[in-house]
Amino acid sequence: LNETAAVNAMVMEVGDERVQAKIQRIEEARATFQKAQSEGRSAALLTQYRPNMFTQDIANLMPGLPVKVTLKYAQTVPRVDGSYELVIPLVVGPRYQPQGAGVAPGEAAPRGGVQHWDAKTGTSGGATRADSRTAYGQWEVEQLPAYPPVFELNAPGQIDPERVGLAIHINAGMAIGAIESRTHPITTQTPDQGKAEVRLTGGRTLDNRDFVLRYTLAGTRTQAGLLAYRDPRGGFFSLLLEPPQAPADAEITPREMVFVLDCSGSMDGLPIEASKAFMRAALRKLRPTDSFRIIRFSDSANEFSAQPLPATPQNIAAGLRYTDSLRGEGGTEMSAGIRQALAPPVPSGAIRLVTFLTDGYIGNEAEILALLKANLNDARLYAFGVGTGVNRYLLSEMGKVGRGFTRYMDPTEDLEKVAGELADRLQSPVLTDIQIDWGGMEVSEPSPDRIPDLFAGQSLRIQGRYNRPGPHEITVRGLVHGRPATLPLKIELPETSTQGEAVPIVWARSVIGDLQYQLTTGRQQPGVESVNADALKQRITDLGLNFALVTPWTAFVAVSEKIYNPDPAKTPTLPVAVPQVKGTTEKAYGEPAAPITGGGAFTGHGGPEPETWVGLLLMGLLLASFLVRHRPNRFAEATDDFRTELA
Repeated sequence: LNETAAVNAMVMEVGDERVQAKIQRIEEARATFQKAQSEGRSAALLTQYRPNMFTQDIANLMPGLPVKVTLKYAQTVPRVDGSYELVIPLVVGPRYQPQGAGVAPGEAAPRGGVQHWDAKTGTSGGATRADSRTAYGQWEVEQLPAYPPVFELNAPGQIDPERVGLAIHINAGMAIGAIESRTHPITTQTPDQGKAEVRLTGGRTLDNRDFVLRYTLAGTRTQAGLLAYRDPRGGFFSLLLEPPQAPADAEITPREMVFVLDCSGSMDGLPIEASKAFMRAALRKLRPTDSFRIIRFSDSANEFSAQPLPATPQNIAAGLRYTDSLRGEGGTEMSAGIRQALAPPVPSGAIRLVTFLTDGYIGNEAEILALLKANLNDARLYAFGVGTGVNRYLLSEMGKVGRGFTRYMDPTEDLEKVAGELADRLQSPVLTDIQIDWGGMEVSEPSPDRIPDLFAGQSLRIQGRYNRPGPHEITVRGLVHGRPATLPLKIELPETSTQGEAVPIVWARSVIGDLQYQLTTGRQQPGVESVNADALKQRITDLGLNFALVTPWTAFVAVSEKIYNPDPAKTPTLPVAVPQVKGTTEKAYGEPAAPITGGGAFTGHGGPEPETWVGLLLMGLLLASFLVRHRPNRFAEATDDFRTELA
């Protein structure tokens, strides 16, 4: 799912039963699921492994008896370069686990690489997790679920290559402008100016890449907007900010431009070619006062030159020859690339700008983000995701931690055009030192707890709680290229609300993101005394239980009343195969897992394999549902239906 997804409901339908899932602590939910599985009842369990990676387990899936699992979630939709961008992740790429990553002291290190599903044992053979993920005071090993068999590599050939359908219904409340998808062919119908229906041309596709939809709304050149909601729990709001139109960046300070290229096996093929196209554009756009470095990493990190090179025509030509010779192979030891980029001293009088090109296919995200924060100093890092199904959570967080931004590069697009556009983005932020005077709103628990700088083409959402409904005046202040700028706003906060019920959910999910960031990097909230990890985990758990949200320590579980499997002890557990990510080669997956076979009843376990999604988007709020069916000699089919409303 999207890295900001707030999953707040799950329903399981089997036979004539419709079961509303309960939110429980993770260990309680697992115990509930396992008990139902052993009794032969149909059951569904949804757990979160990363903010953007969830696993759906289904117990006692019987031949000829469909099981429908519906997930409801909310998310914000950002405005990027003037357009709203709705990203629907459809595939989970492989995750490389570096040697020894996420290992408790005294335990054996797992082997590095992609941890594949073992058809004999049903495990990956890697490190094990602590039994209770809310057992404070215990070491927790950061392990992802075993990667399932990969369609097109070694999975059964019966998988439907056109198993995903997609429909998006937009109700904008104002005239809709351009609608486009660069990732998939689409057809669009507009019943009226404020509504649109988008479907895949041809009806169905293989879920081997993310779906990205971009659209504009007529007359939305506003620089701020607010949505508020109030119920017995109190008032909640979501404030959208965009930077002002600013004069051209007249920055003349010399720049040390550091380019870090992921050259691991998962980048082989189209992704590495896209990185090369970007480098051709970026190196040719260097200023005469710049210097540059080029670092490639896979199993280790190596640098093009022993020291930063002046951006002369001769040095740029040499850099181009070097990048053109790069190939994708080996592991993804990202920490080596970060250390190599940030460890050397910055040239006197220069600023360091680091551009990181990667697909983000690693399993030790927390370690990478903590390392980046500890070594960043005064540098800025721009995270560029290269691929059709990248790890958007990691890349988004790298941009935030690096005080830069994140953009994505689809290697199936016009590479030279996209590379040139991205290279032009390597500029200073437009709006810095942002502060908000809330006036008499009496705002509490705003999120993010630290407002980042804003770059051209970016937008920012601030979630929070308010105590005083009614009219208010607030003022946003910041610096535009060092010059003071202000944005006064008049707003109306409701006493009671009939719309916007997802705003509290989005607020809670945003606060959870802040708390997880503190856990990951060790950074404390401004103005708050040091808080230990146990307290942070307890706060996340409480938010998950109180707002019915899936978190690393809370999960949804649903159990049928009826017994559907008379012999559960003999029912195997099988993973749902995933497709090979479009544009990648076999090098991305390392040593493949053994093919799986199956028949009769089984318990499904694996990465998210959506079959039906139903969605509601309210100023960026999304609702989704999944349907997974087991048919003889078929594993999964999918149909997506998103209903989108903007306010």
